[in-house]
Amino acid sequence: MTFEIGGIVGSLARARGTLARRVGSDGHVLDLPSPRAIVDVLADLSASLFPRRYGGASAATDGGLDYFVGYRLGNALDALHAQVVRELGFTAALTERALFDAAKTATTIVQEFAEQLPAILEVLYSDIRAAYDGDPSAKSQDEVLLSFPGIRAIIHHRLAHALYKLDTPIIARIIAESAHSQTGIDIHPGATIGSSFFIDHGTGVVIGETAVIGDRVRLYQAVTLGAKRFSLDESGSLVKGQPRHPIVEDEVVIYAGATILGRVTIGRGSVIGGNVWLTRSVPPGSNIVQAQARSHTFDSGAGI
Repeated sequence: MTFEIGGIVGSLARARGTLARRVGSDGHVLDLPSPRAIVDVLADLSASLFPRRYGGASAATDGGLDYFVGYRLGNALDALHAQVVRELGFTAALTERALFDAAKTATTIVQEFAEQLPAILEVLYSDIRAAYDGDPSAKSQDEVLLSFPGIRAIIHHRLAHALYKLDTPIIARIIAESAHSQTGIDIHPGATIGSSFFIDHGTGVVIGETAVIGDRVRLYQAVTLGAKRFSLDESGSLVKGQPRHPIVEDEVVIYAGATILGRVTIGRGSVIGGNVWLTRSVPPGSNIVQAQARSHTFDSGAGI
């Protein structure tokens, strides 16, 4: 079957022209990082961090396992380097900065990222332990690692956050959105999250870019740590980068459906109840719940 598509192709070309293209000094349109390639990078990084659980490695000796990790990590870093080069070139054109050696800068970024992986793994172990200790249905830490959406989301986030801090925000955001699409948990890569972090169930959780979360914090499904309002500049455009999301101190528990907005502080050890709407700071040790509904019966025409 043949369709008449010539006019449609031309219309699509004109429509694409409404989105400005970034062109390098050689006149070629600059490539953006590839989400598909970054998903492959994530697979190799996950296999490097958890070779038997995520990589399927079955090497009987430590030497064999190290070889497997080195192979998958090398693949991940080579592929990541190519994507960082793309992002650096695109960002330079976007900001009209002077040309620079993108490949050399990308090598530095990827090396610094790689050197953070052992520390990232240590923190992830604390997250896995927190999920196992905090969920009576969990039968093992292996089950937690392989099947809990909160753990998948935090693995992605800790990798994305490291890259975000290394000035590759597009790649970091692609990693975050990969986790979001798989789990329903939306964590901006800019958010700072302490150790032993546990998201139970997880669907609908939203954590904004400038949120700061302490150690041993537990969130349940549909929790929002968001912004209350957005500042505008003189032209009416949004002012980006300002702190506008909550600070959650150590050992806080936030139950399902709670919404906390603005640059407020939830003090250490507080408990925020389900479906609470909170736009003010609370001191350490607070227990915040919904107002109690009251029922009244009026007889003989009486009323309020």
